[in-house]
Amino acid sequence: MSAPAWDGPPPLGVVVDLDDTLYPQAEYLAGAAAAVGRAATGLGLDGDTVTAALTARLAAGSDTGGTIDGALLAVGTAEADLPLFVPPLVAAFTGHEPGRLTPYPGVAEALRSLSRAAPLGCLTDGNPAIQAAKLAAVRLPELSEVLVTDVLGGRAFRKPHPAGLTTLAGRMGVPVDRLLVIGDRPGKDVAVAAAVGARAIRLRQGEYADAPDVPQAWAVVDSFPEAAELALSVLGRAPVVAAGHAFG
Repeated sequence: MSAPAWDGPPPLGVVVDLDDTLYPQAEYLAGAAAAVGRAATGLGLDGDTVTAALTARLAAGSDTGGTIDGALLAVGTAEADLPLFVPPLVAAFTGHEPGRLTPYPGVAEALRSLSRAAPLGCLTDGNPAIQAAKLAAVRLPELSEVLVTDVLGGRAFRKPHPAGLTTLAGRMGVPVDRLLVIGDRPGKDVAVAAAVGARAIRLRQGEYADAPDVPQAWAVVDSFPEAAELALSVLGRAPVVAAGHAFG
């Protein structure tokens, strides 16, 4: 695989997304929906039906608000009863701590190569408690410099708002426009890089695999090891070898 043309100074650091970039987020969401279903059963609701409705809502868009409210309404819960059920079910969702989340093939090896080549950070959106549980379960020690954008002021600071990437760049000691961002969502990961004059590699995997390439990334690949290999090529490093295959 040959790298696209790169003009100008090379990147000095790499920032990766978490959900659907390093591991399949569907694995976490399935566990969280099951936790909500168990809590719903304890509240006298049909837990299996709630789990199924919540799973459907999450599949339609996992980062939109009001998913539990919508799931309850879909199974026939009266709107007047939502204040009774929603808070404990939200607590069950946010309190879900998976024992293990399995990274995509080759991710651990690729991250090790990137961390040896340049400063490496992770920028992720979401409830800080939820993201912390995911990071603990995915078990990737190379992600030592992590910023959850919501800690900066809630959902308004999620990507593509540039504050998270700018803050993380400062922690990494790298000019923000000299970062290379790797992520699965053009409207978030590619867009936040563009907002600060940096470049991005887009992965076609996970929930947004079929999203249009708008804005356009520097490169578009199908796996994280391929993205890492491209990043290493412009960082002046050797190709990554993962899952028995050399990309280069």
